[in-house]
Amino acid sequence: MDDKSHGTENARGYWTPKERVSYGPAFAWPPQPKALLKWFFAVPGYLLPWNVLYAIAAVAIWMFLTPPLEIFETFSFKWAGIILGRNIVLAIAVYGAWHMWLYGWRKQGTAFKYNRNWPSEKSTVFLFNNQTYDNMFWTLVSGVPIWTCYELLLLWAYANGFAPMINPAENPWVFAAVFFLVPFIHEVGFYFAHRTLHWPPLYRLAHSLHHRNVNPGPWSGLSMHPIEHVIYFSTILLFFVIPSHPIHMINLASRLGVAPAQGHTGFDRVVVDDKTTWNVSYYAHYLHHRYHEVNYADGMVPLDKWFGSFHDGSPEADEAMKARRRLRNG
Repeated sequence: MDDKSHGTENARGYWTPKERVSYGPAFAWPPQPKALLKWFFAVPGYLLPWNVLYAIAAVAIWMFLTPPLEIFETFSFKWAGIILGRNIVLAIAVYGAWHMWLYGWRKQGTAFKYNRNWPSEKSTVFLFNNQTYDNMFWTLVSGVPIWTCYELLLLWAYANGFAPMINPAENPWVFAAVFFLVPFIHEVGFYFAHRTLHWPPLYRLAHSLHHRNVNPGPWSGLSMHPIEHVIYFSTILLFFVIPSHPIHMINLASRLGVAPAQGHTGFDRVVVDDKTTWNVSYYAHYLHHRYHEVNYADGMVPLDKWFGSFHDGSPEADEAMKARRRLRNG
């Protein structure tokens, strides 16, 4: 499929979508009730497809891939190994699927790819001189085990009464409401963790490893230094104070664990057939990898607008970013 009707390509091979990065109406002022209702039920919108998909996945993981809660009252290498193995399989399945379709099999070539170049396979910047292998290493050797440690800690806390737990049968409306809260927890937690990681000492020590992926692919999403993984997954600790159920925690943990695959595909759309595309745009985050100092979060909460780091992909936003640099550098 030709992507020229959906965007433009410059002389350096960067493809830019026509649609500018924007936020949904959840925080629009003055309020826009009609737009909010439409966005809530639209496809794509707040519920569909991703928030519903992650919620369903969390329920399935809890029901079929997690031992009974009472098992977690005391530590056991057996159940720790079960959770670690489950998370490794989830990561390989999700990251691997995105990678194979778009990069392994290259089903659509470079159509809708923000940077027409492919990940580096001969660069001393990366372990094994290969960007994808480097990304897989940091994801599976550091990212998934640290994700698992946080999850195990919270399961232990729920089992022993150290985390406030909702009983779905007694509080069905509160149980349902927390599902709607999880995406906001995820986004706000990610923003502040990400801004922390751009503090120069932490950036040099840890976050610079992730930013070697100037031209990211799916496996780049969780390719981070262990220090960054500890900070990135720390949002899970909020469930020590937020009344919830382990399903809600798994919803957030699995989202933190596998959603970065989509956020780093480097593609705006997946081509289904000659006439159909599937919008998977995370252009805001691609711009963060390109410029480093913009779009620390993306989605429905306009944190970057509030804190002056928003870039919508337009030439005007480029000029505003350059002006901020000049002001900062004197």
